[in-house]
Amino acid sequence: MKLRLHTAAALLALAAVTTAGAVTYQVDNKAASTAGGQRFDREYGADYAKQVLAAASSFTWSVFRQTSTADRKPVDAVVLAVSDVGGIASTSGNTITLGAGYVAGITGNDFKTQVTGVLYHEVVHVWQWGLQDYGSYPWVYEGIADFVRLKAGYIASGWVQPGQGNSWEDSYSVTARFFDYCNSVKPGFVADLNAKLKNGYNADYFVPITGKTVQQLWQDYKAKYGN
Repeated sequence: MKLRLHTAAALLALAAVTTAGAVTYQVDNKAASTAGGQRFDREYGADYAKQVLAAASSFTWSVFRQTSTADRKPVDAVVLAVSDVGGIASTSGNTITLGAGYVAGITGNDFKTQVTGVLYHEVVHVWQWGLQDYGSYPWVYEGIADFVRLKAGYIASGWVQPGQGNSWEDSYSVTARFFDYCNSVKPGFVADLNAKLKNGYNADYFVPITGKTVQQLWQDYKAKYGN
């Protein structure tokens, strides 16, 4: 645990230095009069949130192997809006909406860690390619977002364990765990998949990346964990 937190802190410092000139990070607390908005200001804060957005962007680029700005989506600013809306969080374009009600209801002594994990997931949606196909294949995009969150060390309580799940299309942590396996079969799998998503999703992408179909990979994945 200490190692992960130290690593995250190092990423924050690195991102603050290396990405400030290329992308701006903005925070707008639109729910400052609510319990959640007040808790956000008190226990998280806009300055810390900006550092997290920068670190999450830098980490996402590293996972996607996007060393040059030319490789990335043309985004000039990442915006976090804390709003009095239902749900945990959502992303549209370059704007992440964090639910004030969710913030108010967080329990446990790892408040910052929980919020940061959510922000890492949502930042991926800002940068990943192919969201024009999200409505047809949401599991792909949510799986990639949770994969990045997984690799950053922000696993949420309630996530499935490796090998669990009924289908690679179960989305979120199930797909993220499966993609983690695919990434072990072919290092850089998620980076390659994300690059291909620029032209939309196709199930055939798994073959040129890994040499196996998605069905074969899923069977191997389940067999590895005995289920």
